[in-house]
Amino acid sequence: MVDIYIIDLFVIGLLLLMVTLGSGWITRLPLSFAIIYLIVGISLGPYAFGLIQLRRDEVFNAELLEKITELVVIISVFSCGLRIVRPLRLGVWDITVRLILFLMPISIFALAVVGKLFLGMNWGEAILLGAILAPTDPVLASEVQLTDINDQDELRFGLTSEGGLNDALAFPFVYFGLHALKDDNWGNWFKQWVAVDLIWAITVGIIMGIVVAKSIVWIEKKIQKRRPADKLMEDFIAISTILITYSLTEMVNGYGFLAVFVAGLVVQRSYRNPEKPLAQLEFIEQVEKLLEVGTILLLGSILLLKPILNYAMQSLLVIILLFLIIRPVGVWISTIGKRPLDSRRRTFHAETRWLFGWFGIRGVGSLYYLAYAFGNGLKGEPAEQIAWITYTTIVASVIIHGISATPLMKWYERNFANRRKTTPPDTIDEFE
Repeated sequence: MVDIYIIDLFVIGLLLLMVTLGSGWITRLPLSFAIIYLIVGISLGPYAFGLIQLRRDEVFNAELLEKITELVVIISVFSCGLRIVRPLRLGVWDITVRLILFLMPISIFALAVVGKLFLGMNWGEAILLGAILAPTDPVLASEVQLTDINDQDELRFGLTSEGGLNDALAFPFVYFGLHALKDDNWGNWFKQWVAVDLIWAITVGIIMGIVVAKSIVWIEKKIQKRRPADKLMEDFIAISTILITYSLTEMVNGYGFLAVFVAGLVVQRSYRNPEKPLAQLEFIEQVEKLLEVGTILLLGSILLLKPILNYAMQSLLVIILLFLIIRPVGVWISTIGKRPLDSRRRTFHAETRWLFGWFGIRGVGSLYYLAYAFGNGLKGEPAEQIAWITYTTIVASVIIHGISATPLMKWYERNFANRRKTTPPDTIDEFE
């Protein structure tokens, strides 16, 4: 009898071959690759072929899910950083600042209120739910993100930079929820949370992202004066930068996701030859897509009908409120008075603001935070409730946003896009 593991490898290989050979046909459909991976993952789970049965050991599942999604996120946020060539000035990054400083807290607080008032959660559980579901996804949102380093469209820039940053900056709120689960007297730990989880971890993440990336680039430049690097070496340098930056930052209790995103920005600006970071970006995107396949297959395989139905009404309430009210209204509030770059208009087109609101795609980042919470105090009935609401919301996002992304972005590009194909002249020397 053939080992199930061997059959799994065969199915995954066959899936990759079919998706690759049929990519030209698939891209013409209002359909994302993630939907295909999800369907195949469900077919490999217990309700079809039963080739992947990871739910036999819940603890192992949480650890496996955390490690896989952690790797996917750090690859993805570095990719986001590499794509962005805009100068590091507040006026240029105004849309990102608004989406992070206003929209993300609005989303977390609104979801927490929903959890407290309508889902029977205490404040710790409700805030944790909000923190898990608030981040948008840098992995599954490729259709709405920057397509290359010369793409200067502000909608794509805002969604790319938001996806790269909020997967890191939701962490303080995850810690807040976990602290509240363990001790409902907030006064016992609030000051420590502000000092360590908010101020220290964010500051260290930014500093380490700059220092580690600059150090690696400096060493590489010194070595390449004697021996030029080939393409394989460039690819390995990119992976090394990600892993070293992330691990060193975590060792000093900083946010590794934030450090890796900053490292991507630093690497993009550290070479006078723009082809070097572009070559790294091509390789990183290939790794990212491969990991995306594994993650969505895993998600599909762990879905179970009974708990999905048990929490169906709660999940439906969260999905409707998050997708149709919380995110769109939060974006509308956050972009009040926002003037688009390279335009004489005083404000964004209303259509652009609604697209910002619609494309709040949930995915791998939420899976990571959920798995992390499992290993750090989230247990019992609250764990089941938050888990199945999260799984269902991600599946709904994969399907709804996956179907709508291509036609909506084509409509936007025909009518509103401003995709200036020139690299801003003052971006290259930002970190020189």
